[in-house]
Amino acid sequence: MRKKVTKAIFPVAGLGTRFLPATKSVPKEIMTLVDRPLIQYAIDEARAAGIKEFIFVTSRGKGALEDYFDHAPTLEQELRKKGKDQLLEVLKDTNMDSGAIAYIRQHKALGLGHAVWCARRLIGNEPFAVILPDDVIAAETPCLQQMVEAYSETGGNMVAAMEVPPEKASSYGVLDVQKENGQIVEVAGMVEKPPAGEAPSNLAVIGRYILSPNVLRSLNKMKTGAGGEIQLTDAIAQAIGGDEGVYGYRFRGQRFDCGSKSGFLQATVSFGLAREELRSDLLDYIRDVVQMDQAAE
Repeated sequence: MRKKVTKAIFPVAGLGTRFLPATKSVPKEIMTLVDRPLIQYAIDEARAAGIKEFIFVTSRGKGALEDYFDHAPTLEQELRKKGKDQLLEVLKDTNMDSGAIAYIRQHKALGLGHAVWCARRLIGNEPFAVILPDDVIAAETPCLQQMVEAYSETGGNMVAAMEVPPEKASSYGVLDVQKENGQIVEVAGMVEKPPAGEAPSNLAVIGRYILSPNVLRSLNKMKTGAGGEIQLTDAIAQAIGGDEGVYGYRFRGQRFDCGSKSGFLQATVSFGLAREELRSDLLDYIRDVVQMDQAAE
């Protein structure tokens, strides 16, 4: 019987330099979309997919991230005293049970593959998920939940995939597709950040993965790849053609690259418009801005 995916790795060791000076003292993963930090969206998605153990690969200066998941007795007491039960319920989603969360330090910035490898002892011999909090995905059924359901049919290794404009393919890991079966594609190859015009397709890998522990064993032997870093896609590619295989999953939903300022702003607008209590005021403001811009032309 295929093992369930109950562990997830969250690589959060990056410095977030594209968001300086904000990230000088605040971890990027704590920056908020509307009223929830990026990491909360990732945690909620993982919970919906059945994840029970949460492994964070961190670095120096991420203390605020760790504090975020602690209980806040003084705050909870004040809210309780003031009868703010709704806010107390909101806080419940930010609390993690003792033993459910673990923190591993990545002491050198050697790439995503190295960050995942750092958590190898906590994964053991089980399949596991990897979630990159920079990739926020708005979907009716959370992306990782979609993947877990597809993985129950395929096993092996699975990466989230979406079509990107050909001219942007060089910014992603790109799939060489062998066979398509609806949402699932069988992968014949993977290329990390291919040179312009040389991508095997425009189907790009997005920051959600379900991986076999064999990928960790491949990472044990990995050398640096594109950008001088240890690339996770290189290790996954080692499984292509083997017994487990590699699959791409065309998820249903909209992905926002919150590792970039423009992507973060787009996500803020989109998630704000999705909130019933904010939608009317926000739409009025957007209309006013558009009208003023058109008048200026």
